[in-house]
Amino acid sequence: MHAFDVLGDPVRRRILELLADGEMTSGAVCEVVTDEFGISQPAVSQHLKVLRENGFATVRPEGTRRLYAVNTEPLKDVDAWLDRFRRLWTPHLDALATELARGRRERRLRDADESPRSTS
Repeated sequence: MHAFDVLGDPVRRRILELLADGEMTSGAVCEVVTDEFGISQPAVSQHLKVLRENGFATVRPEGTRRLYAVNTEPLKDVDAWLDRFRRLWTPHLDALATELARGRRERRLRDADESPRSTS
């Protein structure tokens, strides 16, 4: 399965977001995902399996629990693929940051001019 096929599913993206904060048990992942997406525990398990089989997640047993974590290697491959497109949006984001800073500066100057001056 191609990385974007794996990441194209919102449930799998959400699971990776959860795991990005640290290891989680399959039960904890299932609890969040079933609440948010209204899917069954077996469906969540299938999504975890897809993530594991395609290298996006690792699992390690700890007693009777299974702890899942993000594997960053496939994400590095996705990042490398996206890198050639960054030139298309980076200048626009830089220009937006400049405009936001200009707006904040103008607001500060306007607010300073409008503030009541103390008289002695």
